[in-house]
Amino acid sequence: MNTKNASLTVGKSKKNLEFPVYKGSEGPEVIDITSLYKESGFFTYDPGFMSTASCESSITYVDGEKGVLRYRGYDIAQLARKSNFMEVCYLLLHGELPAKKEFNLFVSEIKNRSLVHEQLQFLYRGFPRFSHPMAIMCGAFASLSAFYHDSLNINDEEQRRIAALRMIAKTPTLAAMAYKYSRGKPFIYPKNELDYTANFLHMLFAVPSEEYKVNKVLAKAMDTIFILHADHEQNASTSTVRLAGSSGANPFACISAGIASLWGPAHGGANEAVIHMLEEIGDIKNIPKFIKRAKDKDDPFRLMGFGHRVYKNYDPRASVLKDTCHEVLTELDMQNNSLLKIAMKLEDIALTDKYFIKRKLYPNVDFYSGIIYKAMGIPSNLYTVLFAIARTAGWVAQWKEMIEDPKQKIGRPRQLYTGHKPRNYVPVGKRK
Repeated sequence: MNTKNASLTVGKSKKNLEFPVYKGSEGPEVIDITSLYKESGFFTYDPGFMSTASCESSITYVDGEKGVLRYRGYDIAQLARKSNFMEVCYLLLHGELPAKKEFNLFVSEIKNRSLVHEQLQFLYRGFPRFSHPMAIMCGAFASLSAFYHDSLNINDEEQRRIAALRMIAKTPTLAAMAYKYSRGKPFIYPKNELDYTANFLHMLFAVPSEEYKVNKVLAKAMDTIFILHADHEQNASTSTVRLAGSSGANPFACISAGIASLWGPAHGGANEAVIHMLEEIGDIKNIPKFIKRAKDKDDPFRLMGFGHRVYKNYDPRASVLKDTCHEVLTELDMQNNSLLKIAMKLEDIALTDKYFIKRKLYPNVDFYSGIIYKAMGIPSNLYTVLFAIARTAGWVAQWKEMIEDPKQKIGRPRQLYTGHKPRNYVPVGKRK
């Protein structure tokens, strides 16, 4: 809340302007410059919005310097170790952990909406089999707005609620269908007797010709990954969802925009890049050469999955996923897999080498999730899709919060124009 003012002197007249300073429940104070242009004729310049709070939110708190991540006040490690993804989804949407009756009703509503319209299979068949699953996800998710007209009115609270449930429920189904289609295998329908994560693994790996039993250790690992990736404050894809939503676009289109943003290699594609890096290293004996290259500032090679743009300390999600990673490798008896041995050796180096420690280049969440997915037999082009499944919960919560915020306006960033000044049109025959 407003506790004091900040002063700014601008222009030739040395006009002194006062702006309110707000303090949230945690984090840096913010200067409200809403009236800056009106009062001074100046804009601010902040590429990447690294010093700009674009909204007010009570969902997720990140402190990169201290390595803190909390959902609705709950530490991410506590949630990952003690909760489950469905409970976290409820928490993100409603602000509080559910009572048992509320939780059971929520899970039931999600399960009963996991099927997608049968005609969607024809949309999938319009894509080439070699299409990247994220390309299919962008199109398939946006197409939901063509099938579910009864949840498009963003001004109707009940329709917003139904849309939120549908999006969380249907994302795993769409993702599994994208994988099956790319492999030329039949789609597997969801089973309501399974929980959210086990159901996804069943749709991903089962075939109609034989019974598939979900491994509990792998299902728990996937559930943990989903919790850790569910939200991360105002990152690129979340900001994209909010910006799209600020125009009044329907919720399915907004989340589809978030999926497209997540596809970028600098965002959701990082865990896929980890596996490509391990494949490039190729053999454990080649690690010293690549470590030397990583330390050479003139060499473009970078170790993927180490360090984080936000966290200047250990990624709090990575400390949880490290344990999960080793549990999965033990369960699958894959400690001697050549690619995974490279990964584990790199982990040891990053945690003991002074170069990495000084620069705080610790293994991050993408490093461990990529290894887990590889061990589970999931192809690397599906990694970002799995990220999208988890992040849909956060996107939906952020979209819902934005729609219900009376202060929300359509997003309209300004610019520092550096193009031509006014000039006259010259007919083509007279141009030199």
